Amino acid sequence: MTNANLLNISSKYGSPVYVYDSEKIISQYKRLTKAFKNVENLRLHYAVKALSNLSVLKLFNNLGSGLDTVSIQEVKLGIKAGVDPSKIIYTPNGVSLEELEEAIGLGVQINIDNLVILEQFGTNHPDVPVCIRINPHVMAGGNTNISVGHIDSKFGISIHQMPHVLRIVENTKMHINGVHMHTGSDILDIDVFLHAAEILFEVAENFKDLEFLDFGSGFKVPYHDNDIQTDIDELGKKLSKRFNDFCKSYGRDLTLAFEPGKFLVSEAGFFLVKVNVVKQTTSTVFAQVDSGFNHLIRPMLYGAQHDIINVSHPNRKKRFYSVVGYICETDTFANNKMISEISEGDILAFKNAGAYCQTMASNYNSRFRPAEVLWYKGEAHLIRERETFEDLIKNQKMVEFS
Repeated sequence: MTNANLLNISSKYGSPVYVYDSEKIISQYKRLTKAFKNVENLRLHYAVKALSNLSVLKLFNNLGSGLDTVSIQEVKLGIKAGVDPSKIIYTPNGVSLEELEEAIGLGVQINIDNLVILEQFGTNHPDVPVCIRINPHVMAGGNTNISVGHIDSKFGISIHQMPHVLRIVENTKMHINGVHMHTGSDILDIDVFLHAAEILFEVAENFKDLEFLDFGSGFKVPYHDNDIQTDIDELGKKLSKRFNDFCKSYGRDLTLAFEPGKFLVSEAGFFLVKVNVVKQTTSTVFAQVDSGFNHLIRPMLYGAQHDIINVSHPNRKKRFYSVVGYICETDTFANNKMISEISEGDILAFKNAGAYCQTMASNYNSRFRPAEVLWYKGEAHLIRERETFEDLIKNQKMVEFS
């Protein structure tokens, strides 16, 4: 997308606004499938939590992707978007048996990550195929908050508890059709990922009727020029060969599954904001914008670094700015960042805003959540309207005080 496209969108739909480039989404999807072209049966389940708009889910469905969901609401969104329930995997954490049973009724693949629910599920529904999420005790991910496969993580069943798993499976006669892991996001070292994969292969040998192995995802995308990223092509070569060798020894061709989210949508996203005030203090020049961590919390929550460009005047001399929001607490998007000289009214674009931006937005300070726009075949399509005051109060009830 060009700066002119982004400016036109901000002019038409206002700011702040989330914008997604469908061509980048499509190219990332094709890039991943190409990397694993030597695997006979490959299934990608797009991680809905990254960006859950119905139009985006429909786009992935058109590409042939399944969905990775972590809540019953995400399951229902996928079905609403037209995705076949058989292509949806449901991997919740810490939910009740009742929610899992609701998912059974919707016809999706169940993935269980704790012994208590596994036993309850197997006792009540032994004929329903189940995938087991293991915790490989491998530390991977770019931040402790997004590393989920280590020994202190709440996610998955410890590999050291496999005797308990096998006892439950034997006692309940339940049907295990897949094993799953997810080590974390922003994986830098593919050898760490491959090490965890070996643990998954070892676990898989305990089950004789598997249909798929799910290796999660966490592939890192670049956030700025020359930034490190996961070497997808190298990972594709090494893991494909190892997976094919495993299938031969297992005696059956299994499906290799992944659950990419950020990898597919992050670089496709732009978050557009307007500069309200350029404020000079004794030590800093602040660019104060019409947004805050209610719309983009990742820099504050994860220390994420998003490139910021002045799309109104990209060719001006660069100066140092601290870009901050309008929230009543510190909401600094960037400190002393070089950006083309900013004037009040300029439109700034945060790059890599496709993943975990809108889906983590809130109404903090009673601010409205922004609109969403999908750029598709050279045209801007409004795919979520901006909230209004009526949206903010529609579920509230006023008490009549005497």
